[in-house]
Amino acid sequence: MRPPRPLRVLMTADAVGGVWTYATTLAGALAGRGHRVLLVTLGPAPDAAQRAAVAATDGVALRVTDLALEWMDPEGRDLPRARSVLGVIAAEFGPDVVHLGGFREATIDVAAPTLVVAHSCVRSWWRACRGGEPDEPRWRTYMANVAAGLAAADAWAAPTRAFRDEIAALYAPPRAGVVIPNGIAVRHAAGPALRRPVVLAAGRLWDEAKGIDTLVAAAPALPWLVRIAGPEMAPDGSAALAASDAVAALGRLDRDALHDEMRSAEIVAAPARYEPFGLTVAEAAACGAALVLADIPTFRELWDGAAVLVPPDDPDALAAAVKGLAADPQRRAALQRAARARAAALTLAAVTDAVEALYARLLAGGSRQALHAATLAPEAVA
Repeated sequence: MRPPRPLRVLMTADAVGGVWTYATTLAGALAGRGHRVLLVTLGPAPDAAQRAAVAATDGVALRVTDLALEWMDPEGRDLPRARSVLGVIAAEFGPDVVHLGGFREATIDVAAPTLVVAHSCVRSWWRACRGGEPDEPRWRTYMANVAAGLAAADAWAAPTRAFRDEIAALYAPPRAGVVIPNGIAVRHAAGPALRRPVVLAAGRLWDEAKGIDTLVAAAPALPWLVRIAGPEMAPDGSAALAASDAVAALGRLDRDALHDEMRSAEIVAAPARYEPFGLTVAEAAACGAALVLADIPTFRELWDGAAVLVPPDDPDALAAAVKGLAADPQRRAALQRAARARAAALTLAAVTDAVEALYARLLAGGSRQALHAATLAPEAVA
């Protein structure tokens, strides 16, 4: 089911990580189907290259704000200003649908139906990375605002069943969540990939969720060089990664350069402690790399049978898995084919179809008050 007419979509995002890739690629796909998208950023401003990419996309406009991201403002000090600024932007743009990349902004009063997409949350991150619950008062405020946003949204979605179920268990939203896997857009090079005996990893090196420290600990035992792409400095200015004879730090790469690395690497490793979806893993699979992943619920859901799964926080198990693949070209090639085949279902067209269908359901629901009284079936859009 598609909307009966082109829509005006107000979409929020941040320019820090995978949410930017999700938002800009989806916004471009929606615009390609005739919709108009206003992409509003919160948090650190997009850089010149990010701005230029949006400016080159017909049908997508960019509005940069200095509003705080909710995980950077757990006390909610900036929330009243966010309500004011986003309320004004919505009044000026007149959206048919509001598509939020965060939770608490759903408490802003707008006339259009609101969709929250759960990309991540501090509470689930904390439980996976540090165990237990965040115990500082500021995080209790953050969690209350996440719950309030989920309760206020007319619909909410998550990219995997595992993460959908975790958000539902942690925050008990009144409406069931919808599973919409993320879609990937990878430029395919002409001709066969020329692979090198290297292990590639990518992500925010300073984020303990990514488990890069586990890979660094395993690297001296590996027969191949480990290449790691990602910003080399943490937000506090400290070094996020120290290069060594076993590890090469590539720094932050643009998407095309990262995809070129993925096409040339025999193995891509993601020993993450926490990952609601793993867009980089999906892109690596589409580029035909063999995957060695942490055995966590989301990776098991998406990649079981198409990757080697190892316990998180276990450098020895990670090293054994990589060494086994390095020594077995036939198994490695089979996993490369399996990963590419699994990634073929995670298309940008599929996620755009699903998002359009959810927009249509929201618009068919009538007033916002009526939508709040209804519950979408969890698998109505998948």
